[in-house]
Amino acid sequence: MRIFASLLKNINPKIEYYSRFSPSPLSIKQFLDFGTNNACEKTSYMFLRKELPVRLANTMKEVNLLPDNLLSQPSIQLVQKWYMQSFVELLDYENRKPGDTQALNDFLELLIEIRNRHNDVVPTMAQGVIEYKERFGFNPFVSSNIQYFLDRFYTNRISFRMLINQHTLLFGNDTNPALPKHIGSIDPNCCVAEVVNDAYDTAKMVCEKYYLTAPELKIEEFNLKTTKKYTPIQVVYVPSHLFHMLFELFKNSMRATVELHENSKEGLPPIKTKVTLGKEDLSIKISDRGGGVPLRKIDRLFNYMYSTAPTPSLEPGAGFGYGLPISRLYARYFQGDLKLYSLEGVGTDAVIYLKALSSESFERLPVFNKSAWRHYKTSPEADDWSNPSKEPRDATWEREWE
Repeated sequence: MRIFASLLKNINPKIEYYSRFSPSPLSIKQFLDFGTNNACEKTSYMFLRKELPVRLANTMKEVNLLPDNLLSQPSIQLVQKWYMQSFVELLDYENRKPGDTQALNDFLELLIEIRNRHNDVVPTMAQGVIEYKERFGFNPFVSSNIQYFLDRFYTNRISFRMLINQHTLLFGNDTNPALPKHIGSIDPNCCVAEVVNDAYDTAKMVCEKYYLTAPELKIEEFNLKTTKKYTPIQVVYVPSHLFHMLFELFKNSMRATVELHENSKEGLPPIKTKVTLGKEDLSIKISDRGGGVPLRKIDRLFNYMYSTAPTPSLEPGAGFGYGLPISRLYARYFQGDLKLYSLEGVGTDAVIYLKALSSESFERLPVFNKSAWRHYKTSPEADDWSNPSKEPRDATWEREWE
């Protein structure tokens, strides 16, 4: 059952219209240049009143390609309701001229309302997946589509909030007096080691709350763009995004380390972090001795259907289990990545890759088009690699080879 049937009938032509446009990706440098040199509220207003509906419409069209059994879940319908309401409210500004000061003020207030409305989108969508799993079980094809969709849906949400935050921070009263040099949510001189330490300290507090102990941090920096020693690595980036990724990785590393070594006479091995800046990449490697995970489980750590916990938990690293996949989306949002390399029985290396140059850090945005449509409609083909049998070997056959 589709929500808001009568409303959808009237608004569908607008969704169809805006979904025909592809989102316009911006680079961190473009965000920074606009906020530094010619921050004009009218210009931002003119851009956002078109771009935000485009990004909303693209994801709203795509959500309707999900299975009806998933769309019928109450939590999914609630998210659709939020998106529909935000889309309709933004349409009020389609033709309002920016010369109207009241329009600028109203638009600013609306963006704050929309941002607050969408605060719980991630856990609400996760709850919808839980509702679906509990009722219909696990289906590999559906799981593949959900994975594809949620990666795109959550990326769209990250980008949506990025645009809103830049506008409200630059032209509203959201400005943080403790961060006067920030351009919106961007730090032109983001000291990576400081964010690493902040994320570690926060994760340490969580770990100590539950385990009464936590591993120490050892950090090294390798700045290959200068010949001077001990030059702190600074980049143009969004500190809150970096913090989100690092906190999640530290939290997971601490939990694994404590649970494996809490009774060890040698104590807890430290978590080692290396920050390197090269010509193209800023890389942050977090290494632990938490025992690692088998290779076959690495992909599952990023899978929403596998990682979704049956019920929310307050234990560190638990909750809905979306920490790692969402963190990877933050890394990929500006053309980076997050990868895990594990040695079972020893530990795990987690590496965050980011672009070293802000001019190359363009938004990576999902586009609703025929290619995306085909992904949901194409049936899975037969596997063209052999799969090991799950059945036990025949004892007679085995004896013949002895």
